[in-house]
Amino acid sequence: MLGAAGATAVLSIRPALAQSAGSVLTCEIPVPDPGRAGSYIAPDGRLVPARTKGAFPPVARPFKGEEVRRALQGGQLPGTDWNSNRAYVNYIRRLQRGQGGFTCFASLQMPRG
Repeated sequence: MLGAAGATAVLSIRPALAQSAGSVLTCEIPVPDPGRAGSYIAPDGRLVPARTKGAFPPVARPFKGEEVRRALQGGQLPGTDWNSNRAYVNYIRRLQRGQGGFTCFASLQMPRG
């Protein structure tokens, strides 16, 4: 009897894992987060005042989890050149709890089974 119950539990958990993996790829990371929308992004990922020389403006739309995942693996974020891509990825890597996009970024860091 225990075997049958265990099989049911496995069948109900797998769709939930698949759904959560899918939502990670569609979650969004704004650069910068809405609370700092007027800031520019320095090459090292720090936020700096608008129009700081050498820094990059905020992006027009949040990046999707799938786009960020590819960029973290050496790809490029859409609409960026090499320098702005590096700055935006550095910003994303510096995200901390409480900032917009942190939960999405943290989810991308979790190993998939």
